[in-house]
Amino acid sequence: MAKTIIEPFRIKSVEPIRWTTRAEREQLLKAAHYNLFLLPASDVLIDLLTDSGTGAMSTYQWAAIMEGDESYAGSKSFDRFRKSIQDIFGFAHVIPTHQGRAAERILFGVMCKKGDVVPNNTHFDTTRANVEFVGAEALDLVIPEGKQPSLSHPFKGNMDMKALEDLTNRVARERIPLVMLTVTNNSGGGQPVSMENVREVSAVCKRHKIPLYFDACRFAENAYFIKLREKGYESKTPKQIAQEMFSYGDGCTMSAKKDGMANIGGILCTNNDMLAQQE
Repeated sequence: MAKTIIEPFRIKSVEPIRWTTRAEREQLLKAAHYNLFLLPASDVLIDLLTDSGTGAMSTYQWAAIMEGDESYAGSKSFDRFRKSIQDIFGFAHVIPTHQGRAAERILFGVMCKKGDVVPNNTHFDTTRANVEFVGAEALDLVIPEGKQPSLSHPFKGNMDMKALEDLTNRVARERIPLVMLTVTNNSGGGQPVSMENVREVSAVCKRHKIPLYFDACRFAENAYFIKLREKGYESKTPKQIAQEMFSYGDGCTMSAKKDGMANIGGILCTNNDMLAQQE
């Protein structure tokens, strides 16, 4: 017997879009020199440019906007925001930003300098741009399986531990200001990172006294993949898994327009008191 699956929510708001013909789309693409960033959004029928801001907010989120405290300082809305972030991420300092890429810009602007090397499983394009903007090298160290689309592997987003160890042995500690893990591995096709890999990366970082930061924009999906695929996590909730995952790090950047389910915004978190003051 077939089982019907429906969405567990009601849609209360609908935004109309304009239908276009193939001929119109071809002309629009030519006029934009085939650069999707130059296309007017009103002319786009199906938008696959980004995953940012594509989720709908809940009735509770919209209600919270109306009840928001916009005080210049000491806002109770910020207190609620910080409490919610710390409940999941656990980091001491929460710095709100207008986007995730702004959090990256601040983090790398403060922590990196010319000649540094920042290893990642795979840098997202804005992450790479912000690392390279300060003159540092953005180095991708994803496992070999992550580079083979046809290969089946439960955690193709994992960082290559041998490559990370080789890097720490080859490059002076002062040239590695931080290690970053992107969860899920966005530029690697949204592939997840295992908890085992997170622990291994964290152990290497602690041994060499290198801070570990997460690019956490898809942390909830990564936690769910761990629940489905990693032994020992079957009975844990995605929130419990996320809390454990972040306990191995020193901070994170995040675009809240993905798993945060917000229209705009991001965060930069850190446990480093001096770093938070500089940021």
